[in-house]
Amino acid sequence: MALIRAIIENRLEWSRELEDPLFDCLLCGACTANCFPAIPTSDLLIEARAAYQRNVGRKSIHRLLFDYLLPYPRRLHLAARAAALGKNTGVSRLAKALGLLRFLGRDFAQAEDIIEKIPTLPFRDRIRPGIYGGTGASLNIAYFVGCGMDIIQQDAGIASLNLLKAIGITVHVLDNCCCGLPAWSYGDLAAARNLATRNLSTFVNADVDLIVSDCASCAAFLKKYPRLFPETDPRHDTAIAMSAKIKDMVEVLNDAEDLTPAQPRPLKITYHDPCHASRGQALVSEPRKVLERVPGVTYVALPESDWCCGGAGSYALSHYHLSQKVLDRKMENLKKTQAQIVVTSCPACMIQLAYGIRKHGLDMKVRHISQIVC
Repeated sequence: MALIRAIIENRLEWSRELEDPLFDCLLCGACTANCFPAIPTSDLLIEARAAYQRNVGRKSIHRLLFDYLLPYPRRLHLAARAAALGKNTGVSRLAKALGLLRFLGRDFAQAEDIIEKIPTLPFRDRIRPGIYGGTGASLNIAYFVGCGMDIIQQDAGIASLNLLKAIGITVHVLDNCCCGLPAWSYGDLAAARNLATRNLSTFVNADVDLIVSDCASCAAFLKKYPRLFPETDPRHDTAIAMSAKIKDMVEVLNDAEDLTPAQPRPLKITYHDPCHASRGQALVSEPRKVLERVPGVTYVALPESDWCCGGAGSYALSHYHLSQKVLDRKMENLKKTQAQIVVTSCPACMIQLAYGIRKHGLDMKVRHISQIVC
């Protein structure tokens, strides 16, 4: 904040030396939640990052991701298959040993082990986009498939889809692109608007009652689409209409009180609050109510459950050492619960928590809330 003020007051000029302090922030929102005047630190940092991009320049890796991969699901799937081949055959380890991953960022080579394995087929190659019949009473639901669920957490995605089929008359698996949050987080506002524009067109064409995401980060950002466009932009009204239909999977599960597994499963579980759920959407009591309804489940409170795990989207890949300090604190709290399963509702959190469990040698698993209810 002091650096941003210095720039505004012309006491400091833009330079690459500002990159680390401006981009080290997790954007978790904890400072705002604990600040008496509630200074919107994350929003100010986004504006500062956008100004940094304008004055210092975009990185080539961001151009590749935000302009050529994330807007096009098919291209992203091809890139994911290549990454899966490298990861699962050990080629990426060889590349790391040879120093060939440096172009992806200074910490990427060290962070390569965070993701244990990449499935060879994305979710939407297993479950093709389209309309599927459900057994619900009234709702036509669209399922927004986030990049993390699509590429990494397909089992959780399938659990979510099965639950949505039980809730809705129809479930439309969307052929959406990235929600735009990664671009927004890096201050690439034009790329974020481009991604949002593509998704808004998809939403309008779907003509459904609800648009549901089982990624807390996607859901939180989709709800903020109106903020991306000025009121004079014709996309602003469309964004308002579509954002009103957005629901986090946790909200949908909380509303569907009769949706619980038929067979009790004796499980001792705890819950980690994703930042984009607890602070981004004020979803705190809802996931706990859902879990407490599941037969056989014993819920144990996690100390500092709403503290960031250090995953923060791609943060753990670009700021490995800082993210690990945050993660280690989370792991010490998880040990206190002696739970069998830590539940959450964000794929980035799932990846980061699973890495922490492996790293600390804990006898614990990570599951999406949909996998517990399904």
